[in-house]
Amino acid sequence: MAETTPTGTTVAEVMAELAALEDPKARAVNEKHGDDHGVNLGKLRALAKRLKTQQDLARGLWETDDTAARLLALLICRPKAFGRDELDAMVREARAPKVHDWLVNYVVKKNPHAEELRLAWSADEDPVVASAGWALTTERVAKKPDGLDLSALLDIIEAEMKDAPDRLQWAMNHCLAQIGIDHTDHRTRAMDIGERLQVLKDYPTPPGCTSPFAPVWITEMVRRRQAP
Repeated sequence: MAETTPTGTTVAEVMAELAALEDPKARAVNEKHGDDHGVNLGKLRALAKRLKTQQDLARGLWETDDTAARLLALLICRPKAFGRDELDAMVREARAPKVHDWLVNYVVKKNPHAEELRLAWSADEDPVVASAGWALTTERVAKKPDGLDLSALLDIIEAEMKDAPDRLQWAMNHCLAQIGIDHTDHRTRAMDIGERLQVLKDYPTPPGCTSPFAPVWITEMVRRRQAP
């Protein structure tokens, strides 16, 4: 018997819709970023808007292990409905960068277990899982810094970011920049760490976009905030 949600939509029906949206050109672009799906994200969001929130359907779509289905699941789920262990398992299964990013930003950040998971993931031996912990730390640096030891975070970044695997390095660099942007008393040190480590200094940045190189990123964001 097909898994059916309260509205009558089955996982199989949604998978058929996703298959119909498959675009070889979109897949080629996505695969350059490590995402193995060919669905235009605008069309995916439109489908999610039509389906509305359906937690059971979201769980069923996640279990397909299909990247487009998992992205859709993250758009129609109830973020607060997931348990701690469920989210821990999901982040370890989410190997596609976009799925990982949406899981952390759209779901985990809104879940009551976010802080507990932040602490656990930041110390995880899996660099992709650890990157999720650093993403949650960056969120706290920006929105709820009370209780964070920013000097200790800078110590870790200074010691470990240079040789960290790509996705963990990116997440740590974002945290470094966020500390420099939001906390004036740590800005000079954050800038100095960025200058000395040179992480992402040569990252190709499209015209009109800000470089992820922390000293440039910090300087530009501070300038924008101070502009009249």
